[in-house]
Amino acid sequence: MSEVKKLNVESFNLDHTKVKAPYIRLAGVSKGINGDEIYKYDLRFTQPNKEHMEMPAIHSLEHLMAELSRNYSDKIVDISPMGCQTGYYLSVINHDDYEDILNLVEKVLEDVLKATEVPACNEVQCGWAASHSLEGAKENARKMLAKKSEWRNVFQ
Repeated sequence: MSEVKKLNVESFNLDHTKVKAPYIRLAGVSKGINGDEIYKYDLRFTQPNKEHMEMPAIHSLEHLMAELSRNYSDKIVDISPMGCQTGYYLSVINHDDYEDILNLVEKVLEDVLKATEVPACNEVQCGWAASHSLEGAKENARKMLAKKSEWRNVFQ
């Protein structure tokens, strides 16, 4: 492979051929002018360029994790899906405890498995309410939880 140009986005500089999903890794820390720190985590559910999650399942899992995660932490800034459909970014403020993040993700995914509906799955609260799959979200959560022991291992 030829030399890859270094880019501004951290994940674009990650060699996606060397990672082994699923994993949870700290992707970056941004410091604000007033001393706040945003910790961005890469929650990788599927192996890049080998498999992906379907959009309705990603969308529902995003709604579920965004809502449920806030039951466990007031440090959540955002949970957003990756365009490549292989995972999510979780951003937290002033919270650098990796073990706590692993526990948070585990609890939230366990709650996803118990969910009976997708929060805000309607045209008033969602921009594409027709694109949801509670069962797909649960299947992705189940697969991720089944490999919890591998979450700390990012590289093959």
